[in-house]
Amino acid sequence: MSDQPQLLCEQHEGVVHLMLNRPQKRNALSLSLLQDLSQQLERIASDSSAHVVVLGGNGPAFCAGHDLGEMVAQPENFYHDLFSTCTKVMLKIRQLPQPVIARVHGMATAAGCQLVAACDLAIATDQAKFATPGVKIGLFCTTPMVPLVRAIPAKVAMEMLLTGTPISANRAYQIGLINQVTSEKELDQTIEQYCQKICESSPLTNQVGKQAFHRQYAMNEPDAYNDAVDVMTSNMLTHDAQEGISAFLEKRPPQWTGE
Repeated sequence: MSDQPQLLCEQHEGVVHLMLNRPQKRNALSLSLLQDLSQQLERIASDSSAHVVVLGGNGPAFCAGHDLGEMVAQPENFYHDLFSTCTKVMLKIRQLPQPVIARVHGMATAAGCQLVAACDLAIATDQAKFATPGVKIGLFCTTPMVPLVRAIPAKVAMEMLLTGTPISANRAYQIGLINQVTSEKELDQTIEQYCQKICESSPLTNQVGKQAFHRQYAMNEPDAYNDAVDVMTSNMLTHDAQEGISAFLEKRPPQWTGE
């Protein structure tokens, strides 16, 4: 057994790097790893010095999905706990105040593809592949389906779910699953540029915007507009909005306070 932690966390200048650290298992999401990830997300949510999160994986793959080795001949309550914990992690990513960027290399399979779809942004190397292959082992990727069908067109999602065939990074970009394809050499530099742009803005404004984005996505258009009006009105009353507008008019850099 390795004495290395299965989840690594580093923070520098507002950027939190979370790294799945089970390389020998292709970063498969065991129940204990999901629990660790859930705890870290809770901690980050209350950390005002954290402005953006980058989620990646060590070793040859981003994430191979659930750890099948611990899923054989278990009682019903184990399976329910496993899938419920995974669902809570995905929802915590959505609900996290900070934007989350998936750093994808190698395979992102099943619940690993679910992680990518749940993140706010995703950058992948040109060698990355994405798949929901549960159907091949008799287990339809039903929970990965939830964020996947909210990230890409329905028929493309059904194609991935019914065939289990991996798609390339370029195809993932074309259908909107990821934001950018880059070389492995340039992956971290590309992500750093995204982080810098996000950190230039008010963290409060980013939080307001992320929460409103995911909330309105489930609404019909009139309700979404009503919610957006309320959000923009309250946003305008914040110090950062007034400061940002004043700084623009006065042609100076804004000084964010997060208030």
